[in-house]
Amino acid sequence: MAVVLPYVDDREFVLERFLDIVHVKNTSVLSLKDAIVNLLSQNSLSLSYVHGQSYDGASNMQGDINGFKMLINNESKLAYSIHCFAHQLQLTLIGVSKRCLQVELVHLVSDIFNMLGSSYKCMDEYTESQKTKIQEAFDTRWASHFKYFNYFIHKFDKIIDKLDNIVETAHSLNERSRAKGYIRAAQTCEIEFILHLMKEILGITNDLSTCLQNKEQDIANVMLRIDVAKRRLQELREDNKWDFFVSEVSTFCIKHNIVVPTFDELYVNSERSWRKSVDYTVFHHYRVEVFCKIIDWQLQELNDHFDELTTEFLHGVSCLSPVDSFSSFDIQKIMRMTELYPDDFDELNMCALKNQLANNIIDVCDIDKRFSNINRLCDLSKRLI
Repeated sequence: MAVVLPYVDDREFVLERFLDIVHVKNTSVLSLKDAIVNLLSQNSLSLSYVHGQSYDGASNMQGDINGFKMLINNESKLAYSIHCFAHQLQLTLIGVSKRCLQVELVHLVSDIFNMLGSSYKCMDEYTESQKTKIQEAFDTRWASHFKYFNYFIHKFDKIIDKLDNIVETAHSLNERSRAKGYIRAAQTCEIEFILHLMKEILGITNDLSTCLQNKEQDIANVMLRIDVAKRRLQELREDNKWDFFVSEVSTFCIKHNIVVPTFDELYVNSERSWRKSVDYTVFHHYRVEVFCKIIDWQLQELNDHFDELTTEFLHGVSCLSPVDSFSSFDIQKIMRMTELYPDDFDELNMCALKNQLANNIIDVCDIDKRFSNINRLCDLSKRLI
């Protein structure tokens, strides 16, 4: 493991110092921690000064019990861990898929695309642009799911036609049986309902995902986009959104000769035994058990991964942004962030800090012209030096 330390020197240059190559004896987090502690001590550095940490999503790094971040927290309780936002979003969607059987829709659509892709005769009949879109569907990232759910909906008739063609020309009984099964599954109102719902949810989170992966994105805008995504998901649960959504799905089903169930009838689950029948209506199933439940799970996952502590911390950091002459500066949010570091800011320091912040914003905005036209926190650090 190579260890590199970036810093700003007294000439305002951002430099990187190569510390050493660390040879970890095994992959345990304890060995990794010991190797880093030893290297830091050799360079007169200590874990007690660590005020932040961030790693990938591997369980040995992010685990809440024996993860590497927790070992660091044991040494420095103020070393708050901020996980990569783009990966956090990925985890929220994976969390929903694990908790909700209906999201097996992902596998159904993926399997259909795989069958079409493996059928050279079918592929020959597609245009080059269509082939490209199908190949994109093989990408397992959730961002691509939004694209190929859209594609599946817009090309539904052609996809069913190609599956029919495979049924007629299949070289094996297994291939013919699979194609028939895909046709039966795809031509049900429940699958189309969930397909359209996941398209809506992924449409909201896809915009957030694109935003989070932008290397030039600033923290303030990221936090804003997360709040917007949560608000839109909450609004999706409202009655008027539900009515519009049901109308859209019903119109699609009627257009493609798919039977739309009567909502006031008792719901019958064709995938379960009659001994496990339910006593609620079709309306209750679609409205409560599918529509609201999936949206609520997505909201819960977003709240769990982008929790209050992370939100408060990053809102405070974003207030330090020098963009647009420190337009995001907010003393109260910065003060709240400093409360997260009680070892660095005692009660007396907090009183002094509030006045210092008030003086500082006037200084950098109106008096000291050296702080004008700064666009990044890195540039601010250099200018402060």
